[in-house]
Amino acid sequence: MTALIYGAYGYTGELIAREAVDRGLDVVLAGRNGTKTRGLAFQLGVDSCVFPLKDARSHLDGIDTVLNCAGPFSKTADPMVEACLATGTHYLDITGEIPVFEALAERDRDAEEADVCLLPGIGFDVVPTDCLAAHLHDRLPSATQLRLGIDTPGSVSGGTLATALDQVDAGGMIRRGGALKSEPPGSRTRPIDFGTGPTHAVSAPMGDVSTAYYSTGIETIEVYLTAPEYAEYLLRTSSYVSPLLAIPTVKRGLQALARALVTGPSERVRQRDRVSVWGEATDGDRTVTSRLETPETYALTIDAATTALERIGSDTDLTGYQTPATAFGPAYVLDLDGVEEFVDE
Repeated sequence: MTALIYGAYGYTGELIAREAVDRGLDVVLAGRNGTKTRGLAFQLGVDSCVFPLKDARSHLDGIDTVLNCAGPFSKTADPMVEACLATGTHYLDITGEIPVFEALAERDRDAEEADVCLLPGIGFDVVPTDCLAAHLHDRLPSATQLRLGIDTPGSVSGGTLATALDQVDAGGMIRRGGALKSEPPGSRTRPIDFGTGPTHAVSAPMGDVSTAYYSTGIETIEVYLTAPEYAEYLLRTSSYVSPLLAIPTVKRGLQALARALVTGPSERVRQRDRVSVWGEATDGDRTVTSRLETPETYALTIDAATTALERIGSDTDLTGYQTPATAFGPAYVLDLDGVEEFVDE
């Protein structure tokens, strides 16, 4: 199985490329910047190709799977997916962007007909929470409401920040009655016990608002991030700033600045930090709660994405739109390094 890693010279893409080579996977590194792409490929002793996304179709001969690590994925996913559907190539990415998940879900029939798999979100957002959501649904199949929470101390890379800037004008989002609903970011708050007592958390438009619906069928979904109480004010006042960020020239300038000045967490931080994930499912009469602890977000992304490349190469029956949990089962996250069992209440 030959995998093409697009955007391989970015912070996360390079870490995944190095891990894939260490595991002995047959990979081709790709991207738009020839110097960076060829330089990294030379270091790792693998092949490379350089092309803009509009030319992706002509570069997928002999490629079984594409792993897209180039964000913002709202710009890169569609052209790469079109190329994959045309060439019978599996598509994976590490997005956490709700519009991308929704757009790819609409291509489910196209993917089935092309006999390929569309599997976005094979990084921290959304692997642990998606598997936790599916686990909760297995515990309570009658659940009608799902809440998820994430507690992480982590920093972000320039690429991740650029992607966040691309989505900031979209505001907050939840799912009600199976439909996505907009709401101001941070408009909901609640205490969440991640295992050490109540922690203040605010609502956030994380990818699970989309993916957990396809993984579980639960029609009401909310996602929360831990944050100090003053963060509520900052989130609510962000609505005054978002129109400015909707101006293309302003957004592009800030994204370029983010990529140039913001670096991702060091290897020490990736090895040291831990993340807590919480979930609660209810059917109105009964409520079940589960927790999970994982490695740092980028560390888990590297492991999850590389492991997905290994598994998709051996699962020839995996086609159509998938989430991590529908593709590999709720226990997928438990097979990753540093992840223990679900803690059920």
